[in-house]
Amino acid sequence: MSNGFSNSSVGRKVLMALSGFFLITFLTLHFVINFLSVFSADLFNMASHFMGTNWIIQFLMQPVLMFGTLFHLGMGINLELKNKAARPIKYAMNKANENSSWISRNMLITGIMILLFLGLHFYDFWIPEIQDKFVDGIWDNPTKYFPHLVHKFEDPIRVIIYCVSFVFLALHLLHGFQSAFQSAGFNHTKYTPLIKKLGYLFAIVVPLGFIFIAVFHHLCSH
Repeated sequence: MSNGFSNSSVGRKVLMALSGFFLITFLTLHFVINFLSVFSADLFNMASHFMGTNWIIQFLMQPVLMFGTLFHLGMGINLELKNKAARPIKYAMNKANENSSWISRNMLITGIMILLFLGLHFYDFWIPEIQDKFVDGIWDNPTKYFPHLVHKFEDPIRVIIYCVSFVFLALHLLHGFQSAFQSAGFNHTKYTPLIKKLGYLFAIVVPLGFIFIAVFHHLCSH
C-alpha cells in the first residue's frame, strides 16, 4: 500500500488519540502527587522524591513523556493543516457555530497555550531538578520538593499565569477527552454518553484541582 496506516487520516487520528490517552494518564498521576501537597508535606516529598530518583521513570518514562507531548502537538498541527487544506472554501464561509463548537475549532490554540505553559513549568521545576542531579550531583535530597513548590507559588503573577493556563487545559480536555475515545473507535450507544460525562467531569475537576493547589499554597505562604 502506498499510504500506510500512520499516513492515513484515520491512522493519524488514532495515533493522536493514543498519545492523548498517554498524556491524560500522566496528567492524572501528576495531579494526584501534587494534591498530596495540600494535605502533607512529607507525603508530597516522598512521592516526588520517588518520581525524581527512580531510574525507570527518569530515563525511560520521562523521555517517552517528552516525545509524547511533542508528538501530540505535532500531530495536532498536522491534522489541522490537512483539514484546512481539504475544507471547501464555501464551508469556511458558513457560520462556524453551526458546524462545530468553539473549543473543537480552536484545539490547536489551546494546545499551543498549554505547551507555552509547560515551558514555564519546566523552567520552574524540571530545570532545577536537572541542575541538582546532573550538574551538582545531588540526588538524595527528599525534603526539597515541598519548600520549592511553596516558594514558586508565593509570586501572585505566577499563580495567575498557572490559573489561566489550567483554564486552557480545561477547554482542551472538554473536547479532547471524548474525541480521543471517538478517534480510537470507542463508539457505543450505551457507553458513549457515559464517556462524555466522565470527560466533562475530568476536564473540569482536574484543572480546578490544579488551580486550587496553586491558590492554596499562595494563600498559605502569606
